[in-house]
Amino acid sequence: MRCPYCGGLDTQVKDSRPSDDNAAIRRRRVCPACGGRFTTFERVQLRELMVIKHNGAHEPFDRDKLMRSLEIALRKRPVETEAIERMVNGIVRQLESSGESEVTSETIGELVMNGLKALDSVAYVRFASVYRNFRETRDFEELIDELAAEAAPAPGTEGEV
Repeated sequence: MRCPYCGGLDTQVKDSRPSDDNAAIRRRRVCPACGGRFTTFERVQLRELMVIKHNGAHEPFDRDKLMRSLEIALRKRPVETEAIERMVNGIVRQLESSGESEVTSETIGELVMNGLKALDSVAYVRFASVYRNFRETRDFEELIDELAAEAAPAPGTEGEV
């Protein structure tokens, strides 16, 4: 593993343990050249996934890119890091278990939207505004109205147990 500080190739593993959700191995490493310490994560990858972008371009699926986009949507929201990690793991599992080696960016976007809707409605609106390319305030109003309609009890079911 290359050292992120000095670029040295001879880093040493000092400690290995499973991650909190047991989906990865967390390794603490040290570089003998510069003394730098850093952490790496090792995950199972069932197949190499390629993402088909809107413009038709293909690029390898990047779990870290997915994680970063969720962290942006969830910035300053009261959501535990473990919940985000579980959501990302679930999306990756769904994509890998689909049996397809190529997946559209729209499919990934919809999986993220569904996950965020259940996790945090504010983050859902944030992500949707970028993903669906909102141009006017009316776009936000329509999405929020959809959320409110889904959250409201069905007519005639109020008070039922």
